Amino acid sequence: MIFADSLSRLGTESAFTILARAQKLAAEGRDIINLGIGQPDFQTPPHIVEAGIKALRDGHHGYTPANGLPALRQAVAADLHRRHGVDVNPDNVVVVPGGKPTMFFAVMMFGQPGTEIMYPNPGFPIYESVIRYSGATPVPIALREENGFAFSADEVLGQITDKTRLIIINSPANPTGGVTPRAEIDKLVAGLEAHPHVAILSDEIYSNMLYGGREHVSLLQYPQIRDRLIMLDGWSKTYAMTGWRLGYAVWPDAAVDHVTRLCINDHSCVNAAAQYAGIAALEGPQDAVHDMVAEFDARRSVIVDALNALPGVSCTDSAGAFYAFANISGTGLTSAQAQDLFLDQAGVASVAGTSFGAMGEGYIRFSYANSTPNIIEAMSRIDQVLR
Repeated sequence: MIFADSLSRLGTESAFTILARAQKLAAEGRDIINLGIGQPDFQTPPHIVEAGIKALRDGHHGYTPANGLPALRQAVAADLHRRHGVDVNPDNVVVVPGGKPTMFFAVMMFGQPGTEIMYPNPGFPIYESVIRYSGATPVPIALREENGFAFSADEVLGQITDKTRLIIINSPANPTGGVTPRAEIDKLVAGLEAHPHVAILSDEIYSNMLYGGREHVSLLQYPQIRDRLIMLDGWSKTYAMTGWRLGYAVWPDAAVDHVTRLCINDHSCVNAAAQYAGIAALEGPQDAVHDMVAEFDARRSVIVDALNALPGVSCTDSAGAFYAFANISGTGLTSAQAQDLFLDQAGVASVAGTSFGAMGEGYIRFSYANSTPNIIEAMSRIDQVLR
């Protein structure tokens, strides 16, 4: 078989590789604590599950519109108004199977040889992977620990060229847990007025998960860029629905037909039962969401304190999502060495910072989507190995 050259440019998401290794060790009888994979360790709330089951029992077994059920798109628009105080036309909402299709479609829509796409580094690895696959040149937006892993608007604006087609931002961020403050976003949006050819993809999948009184600033709140803004969100993190594969994006008018055709070519539509479950999630009680975020907040304090007590390790406060991005440069280990050491000798799965880009060297991502006792035990094991 002769494969296309473009496949050589396609990367992967290392968290799934670590998950497979951890599961293999567990199957061999090792006691493994998984702080690697980025998914809530809670069950989907029962009323959401029941809505999905009811949809199946009611006979919703067929195709749905490529852009999503009208009732679900209306529920999304209502939820965005409730949470962010913005008005969204349901016709601009496109429902997809998870968060990644929006990333893929956006990059493929704007990326081609001779163009540039900017993305956070360290950042979600699929950004850079798909940019390279499209043939565009990936231009990293540096996220630094001293800035709380928030981007610098001045730096971002200074990197824009006539080749720039898309800027990807992510707040709250994976893998760092960083949250970009409103002042920087205000400055970025103001500066983008001088660059009307540049589109923006704002990945807001962790928008419900902030701590310490931080606010989430949705880019939907800036009408001056709505005509070139793609805002990504979904159900996976907020409602512990990673396996349901349900996400959405709000697209500008000029892109809606294009992305709908991409949906038709790619996956036809999202499965019907999951969409009915998504309606129940948005329109039903939010108690489970609040409880889950409160539990993450408690775990956050535990893991950050424990990481700062480890020899050669330091960790800034995690502002959002459910990740602690620990600086391990004081251990003398590279990120890859630390990741392997923690898994092989301590039985703790984590993810090397370099899995999220070259600027992640010297860091390890820990997911605190695990129980507090497991987090405490994991930190104790790593402490023993390091000492």
